[in-house]
Amino acid sequence: MPTVMSWDEWYSHDGLGLAELIRSGKVTAAELAEQATAAVAKVNPEIDGVLEIFEDTVKDPFAEGTNPEGIFAGLPFLVKDTGCTTMKGRLQEMGSMMLQGNRAAADGFLTTQFRKAGLNLIGRTTAPEFATCSSCENPALHTTRNPWDTEFTSCGSSAGSAVMVGAGAVPMASGSDGGGSLRIPAGVNGAISIKTSRGVFSQAPFASDFSSVVSTQGALTRTVRDSAAFVDACRGGAPGEFMPYWFPDEPYLELIKRDPKPLKIAVSHEWGPYKADPEIAADLERVAQQFAALGHHVEWKVPEVDFQLSYEAQTACYITNFAQTVNNLLIPRGYDRPPEGLIEPINIKIWEAGINGSYTDRANMQLAFNTVSRQLGNFFEDWDIILTPIIAHPTPRLDTQEYLTSSDNPSVMDWFENLWAFFAFTPICNLAGTPGISLPMGRLPNGLPLGMHATTKQGNDGLLLQLAAQVERSLNGDWFDGRKPQVHITN
Repeated sequence: MPTVMSWDEWYSHDGLGLAELIRSGKVTAAELAEQATAAVAKVNPEIDGVLEIFEDTVKDPFAEGTNPEGIFAGLPFLVKDTGCTTMKGRLQEMGSMMLQGNRAAADGFLTTQFRKAGLNLIGRTTAPEFATCSSCENPALHTTRNPWDTEFTSCGSSAGSAVMVGAGAVPMASGSDGGGSLRIPAGVNGAISIKTSRGVFSQAPFASDFSSVVSTQGALTRTVRDSAAFVDACRGGAPGEFMPYWFPDEPYLELIKRDPKPLKIAVSHEWGPYKADPEIAADLERVAQQFAALGHHVEWKVPEVDFQLSYEAQTACYITNFAQTVNNLLIPRGYDRPPEGLIEPINIKIWEAGINGSYTDRANMQLAFNTVSRQLGNFFEDWDIILTPIIAHPTPRLDTQEYLTSSDNPSVMDWFENLWAFFAFTPICNLAGTPGISLPMGRLPNGLPLGMHATTKQGNDGLLLQLAAQVERSLNGDWFDGRKPQVHITN
């Protein structure tokens, strides 16, 4: 397939930069879609992050309602193959053998927001089954690999989108986050991602009332301004939402042009029963010094939060939410329980553990959510930012069974314990509805990226983007000091 520019030139532009080329008439949206298709074809055999490219939207980027006047002007965009971002008539198989051939009956509300923003939806990316776990490995379907070293996992659940952005194939792609599923794969693949506050992105029409309390949508990007523009353009509620959706006083794309005031940043690698490995704690200290050099007050401080209660409540939430997610897929297919061989073992155990959960179980969970949210909110009365690593242990190698839904672990509670010990720092944002951002500021000793996680109080998303933009400027836009992954579009 012909390309309209060299791969070095392609990679030198972020999403807004490519959109500006369309607006100026230097390239067409179709030419960029063809180039993105060629990029995927170049790297996908090694990292396995894209399930399908839509030839019709590559050929005609505006055929399905993509807005040429939107801020992204026809930019090619990949969509995670789970959740509320359904595309009418397109496959959505959610990483499951049971759902092979499943086609969406309608567009999700956020899908229409993507198109209004000028994003050309050209394909779908891999995810673990039902987006449950922290790695995308089902050899019968796909094994998504880290572009920095293909012997390691991409993490998840927004796996395919993360590796495609990390490998430079596209400047941005969609994802979702119910416990860190945007921020963790961003952190281990070398991308940026903000999990926004509750009340920013809609999951209408099917998921909002049930799961948006903890889960949200978003994008993985290479630049802070692309993240800011995506939130600005795609946020907002659908008609009939059960909670208010809010807008900031100033677009984030304008806000990030200014540095934040000097901030009080609490730094911690200890989170209740879990703490980061020594090499990760050491790199966190190095990154904390970078923030201090930018003029911020940095201090080692553990938030006064009942973390054990937080993990217990999050486990209860996952089990009951995912049990219903699975059940709602079983019923129309005539199953009264998950079929062996078509649904992975841990997801079956989650269904068994949660399908008969009582109202009292959910009420106790919600009470715990309230307690932890108030404790975290009180901490943010005195501190602007909490800085942690994105993960507590180094990125696992592929086929690390304790993190997979194909695991033969007989205890679903023990399986969740393994997950929390690994991504200890991100789930509290989902519980409390607070924003968190993953920035590719760290390095593991083996050279893999190590995302650093900043979080702040609910509704203060703009501050995270401001701080991220300040860091980006201090690095002259080069997060990796010239380094590139093993699998990269320019290689």
